[in-house]
Amino acid sequence: MLKLISGLPENVVGIEASGKVQADDYRTVLDPAAAEAIKAHGTVRLLYVLGDAFQGYTTAAMWEDTKLGFHDLSAWDRIAVVTDRTTLADAIRVFGWLIPAEVRTYSTDQLDDARAWISQA
Repeated sequence: MLKLISGLPENVVGIEASGKVQADDYRTVLDPAAAEAIKAHGTVRLLYVLGDAFQGYTTAAMWEDTKLGFHDLSAWDRIAVVTDRTTLADAIRVFGWLIPAEVRTYSTDQLDDARAWISQA
């Protein structure tokens, strides 16, 4: 499940993942929020929190995640991924250059730092 995080600047979409993330979570939560931010600001920043309650992705959700970055390549400005899953954080660091945005990873105890970085002008 994906849930929007409130209290962020309008050009920042904050998402918290819990349980098993499904493809519909992207289509009903993340995609519309990103599209709205892009329409209003021309770019979007993403704060993606994968905490203790996150259990993984379905195969279809992984495909939606892959497609998300290619939707509007020039619109992605920054992405902050917050997780304590080292394999996920390592994969993001290795493949981050493929993502058309500046990408940083943070541990869950650095959530405030991630929020500050993703929100700064």
